[in-house]
Amino acid sequence: MPIQSVVLLVFALCIAVPLRAHEFWLAPVAVPLVAGDSARLTLRVGEYFEGELIGFSTSQTLDLRQYSAAGNFDLQTLLPREISASGLLVPLSAPGTHMVIFNSQPNTISLSADTFHAYLHDEGLDFIKTQREAAGIAGTPGRERYRRFVKTLIRVAPKPGTVLSEAIKPDTTHSTLAGQRLEIVPLNNPMVMSAGDVLGVRVVFDGKPLKDALLKAWHRRGGQTLIIRAKTTADGSAAFDLPYAGPWMISVVHMVPVFDVKEIDWDSLWSNLSFNLVSKP
Repeated sequence: MPIQSVVLLVFALCIAVPLRAHEFWLAPVAVPLVAGDSARLTLRVGEYFEGELIGFSTSQTLDLRQYSAAGNFDLQTLLPREISASGLLVPLSAPGTHMVIFNSQPNTISLSADTFHAYLHDEGLDFIKTQREAAGIAGTPGRERYRRFVKTLIRVAPKPGTVLSEAIKPDTTHSTLAGQRLEIVPLNNPMVMSAGDVLGVRVVFDGKPLKDALLKAWHRRGGQTLIIRAKTTADGSAAFDLPYAGPWMISVVHMVPVFDVKEIDWDSLWSNLSFNLVSKP
């Protein structure tokens, strides 16, 4: 699998980007956890993998689910009915890899043509600009409906004193397809990787591999944001050499035209995968 190694170091406060380019993610869990603990999950929104805390709410949640060797659980029952929760405590009953996915309800936005085209270029979506030019609407605002499809992986160790037969076993939770319309699927498990290892991923859109999608791997280090870019091959796959320990996020954006809603021209789909990478032993 070819590894794309174009790396940019970006000063988060020095480069202006379209407001629409804000990422939205589940913050990676870095604290050591064992079976029986609970993980406190938070949602973040911002730029360059540095964001503000936002709350979980029933009104903005389409799906919230946990996957592990113990099964598949609907977490929406943990959400308060009328207020937003700054964090969500998720029980971790089994050792191994846990995956939590969040799908948002749709929201809409309209951007000026220049801002819209700059955002398209930044997300590897220049083909949408080409379609707008061919249709003679390149000078009109970009009217879109956007949805978020995010997931995070959590490492859970066995309880101290666990007998060998009940200890952590290899599992495939990390590669479970959660049915997100746009989904990043790890081909190997980041929870058993360490800094310097190579992570393979596949991007799936409507159940099929997505070719030529621009992926970004994000990491904050020393007040700067490291961004590694890669494009997917014909089978939707790409690979990243992740050099540092700590929180990482892999993101991708895709867009398709809308024909059945008068006020909307495009559906934009934002997906990411977050995890914490440990240091070399």
